[in-house]
Amino acid sequence: MKYHIKKAAVLGSGVMGSGIAAHLANVGIPTLLLDIVPKSLTDEEKAKGLTLQDKAVRDRFSRSALQKLQKQKPAPLTSKKSLSYIETGNLEDDLQRLEEVDWIIEVVVERLDIKKEIFEKVDQYRKQGAIVSSNTSGISIEAMGEGRSEDFKNHFLGTHFFNPPRYLKLLEIIPTSETNDEVVSFMKQFGEDVLGKGVVIAKDTPNFIGNRIGTYGLLVTVQEMLKGGYHVGEVDSITGPMIGRPKSATFRTLDVVGIDTFVHVANNVYEKVEGKEKEIFKVPDFIHKLVAKGWLGSKSGQGFYLKQGKEILELNPNTLEYEQRTKMKADSYVSAQQVKGTANKMKTLIYADDRAGHLLWNIIAPVLIYSADLVNVIADDIVAIDQAMKWGFGWSFGPFETWDAIGLEQSVQKMEEEGLQVPQWIKDMITAGFTSFYKENNGQQSFYRNGKYEPIKVNDKHIQLQSLKQQGKVIKKNTGASLIDIGDDVLLLEFHSKSNAIGLDILQMIDFAIDEVERNYKGLVIGNQGKNFCVGANLALMLMEAQDDNMFELDFVIRQFQRTMMKIKYSPKPVVSAPFQMTLGGGAELCLHTAHIQAANETYMGLVEVGVGLLPGGGGNKELYIKHLNSLPNGVQVDLQSIANKVFETIALAKVSTSAEEARLNNFLSPSDGISINPDHLIYDAKQVVLHLHEMGYKAPARKNIPVVGESGYAALLLGAQTMYLSGYISEYDLTIAKKIAYVIAGGKVPYGTEVDEQYLLDLEREAFLKLIAEPKTQERMQYMLINGKPLRN
Repeated sequence: MKYHIKKAAVLGSGVMGSGIAAHLANVGIPTLLLDIVPKSLTDEEKAKGLTLQDKAVRDRFSRSALQKLQKQKPAPLTSKKSLSYIETGNLEDDLQRLEEVDWIIEVVVERLDIKKEIFEKVDQYRKQGAIVSSNTSGISIEAMGEGRSEDFKNHFLGTHFFNPPRYLKLLEIIPTSETNDEVVSFMKQFGEDVLGKGVVIAKDTPNFIGNRIGTYGLLVTVQEMLKGGYHVGEVDSITGPMIGRPKSATFRTLDVVGIDTFVHVANNVYEKVEGKEKEIFKVPDFIHKLVAKGWLGSKSGQGFYLKQGKEILELNPNTLEYEQRTKMKADSYVSAQQVKGTANKMKTLIYADDRAGHLLWNIIAPVLIYSADLVNVIADDIVAIDQAMKWGFGWSFGPFETWDAIGLEQSVQKMEEEGLQVPQWIKDMITAGFTSFYKENNGQQSFYRNGKYEPIKVNDKHIQLQSLKQQGKVIKKNTGASLIDIGDDVLLLEFHSKSNAIGLDILQMIDFAIDEVERNYKGLVIGNQGKNFCVGANLALMLMEAQDDNMFELDFVIRQFQRTMMKIKYSPKPVVSAPFQMTLGGGAELCLHTAHIQAANETYMGLVEVGVGLLPGGGGNKELYIKHLNSLPNGVQVDLQSIANKVFETIALAKVSTSAEEARLNNFLSPSDGISINPDHLIYDAKQVVLHLHEMGYKAPARKNIPVVGESGYAALLLGAQTMYLSGYISEYDLTIAKKIAYVIAGGKVPYGTEVDEQYLLDLEREAFLKLIAEPKTQERMQYMLINGKPLRN
């Protein structure tokens, strides 16, 4: 049977249910959001004269959830227009509508009896072949499906999203013994290609993969803190980025998740396992006391941490009082800070004979052994376990990757010396000469399973640049960028400077890449697989030149930047940018000049130069203005002033999109530009666009003059800026910068409607940029940003 999902229903509109509905809406799937019928009226409903029979009352919970979606932070919706894809209803009046949908997702309270009751009703109304799933975080999927029809059972499985669904990559799929293989394969592909998830297949065991190991690791850490007399702050000092974990480390993570939620998840395993494992999942008494006090973490204002004014205090677990935060003090901790690379930092710490080393070894070694014990219990292979921990918990290294990073043989020897029970299969593996869980050969990564290495299967749409580089596909490289052959006569330019900041080395590579593509290839993708696409130009280099009063050099750099951007725009072969995450300043300017932007769903794009006392100098003002002009439908009368106002506001207020969809609404993306839901597929999607443009006979855009608002429009923009200043919205120096931006966007001292060429506008940009960078207050802003990573309002 060929499956498709054109419409879905979510049963349960709590935080998780509404979040899943929002994610489905974000990717364009119409979704029916249903919840229970209220048993009593609110005061507001009584005042309106409503009764329990009114539809507005009966749909209250799902309607309220829709309103909350618009206020939640981080935002579950990529844009307000996503709301139009969600319909509300209730679980009594609207169950018959389940026959309309292709996928029904249950997200009600975590009680087996209630879930089975819901599924009994679902079975009556669903159409044959409709997929049904539960988002449970640990209740047996097999048990939920008992007593249902054969078609229901064949199309039933677990689909465990991680919260918040829009942002966390992991989706655990849990089939039952009766789930059709075709349904599992379809949902895995659908999860990756349509929902943009990293999908792992888990077995139907308590808490599945991510929560089973993640909760175990957190409890081991809590227990080691108590046993070793460590402070909350000490533990968080070394269980965060130092070992490739999120900044929230251990206890800040528990505060964010909710201490009551953590207790619930831990108890779920505690009730279903035996022996030593049961003891580990026993939540310490002091945590139960925190729950009893209502100290649940971030949602209650205090948990393991309490913020008092600007100071953050940590909990003393022995007294349940708050004290000054304590950071780890140990020689290995200092040494690890000096070492490059997370793997090296871990190795420096974990074998150290000091306070930090003992803590880290005693919390990591048990997790590695526990993960190894669970291979073939919670998942079919080590890859699924590693991926689950990386995608669901934000670890840079999964358990088996961690084992490789610290040295498999060395760590196993230490474990056995200390009397830890290393699983026999690992000892047999080492005896047979396999000294790592993973190996790489000519860009192909393999993993150990049953006495041999097997290739890791990846989605065909996942182009891995690191693998291509190891296969010798690099055509040319310098300190800032590499030009890589990604196949089918398409090249990719990868940035790899610090923060992917654009400097002269990257400009030189762009110049070379476009010439090379023009001679020998179909087109060029500009993209990478770093943390961010590009955070802007090389600020440190520009500040150094400005402080040396080297305006001639700065003028050369800006001219070179502008010339390169124009070379991108007018390349005879298509250039497609593939932005993701932070795409700021010069990174956004680059994208604006490309023939097509293929953006990741999570793309935060903006021209933010005002934050460092500057304005866009690489053609960003001009291109954003042109994008606004081009966005108008044919035949619509152009209101140049309105367009100039919008562009001015976007740049002067340094507006940054909160998603690619919002970037489209702000005209950074054109209607024809694309959005990739799965970031792993971004480069593949961009490559397909290059091939399509080539096949369609791509030609560089014709050069056209641009109508501007001139002097009268400049006066109108100044009035707006002055109003913002007088209302206290911007500082006096912000006003100075705003005047420069207004002058550039208006096109200088020309009559309204004058058509000017692009070079004229580029010259205005460059002159304004050079005047601002010479100002002491701009240099103060630049220096402050480089030191503190945030803007200065001077």
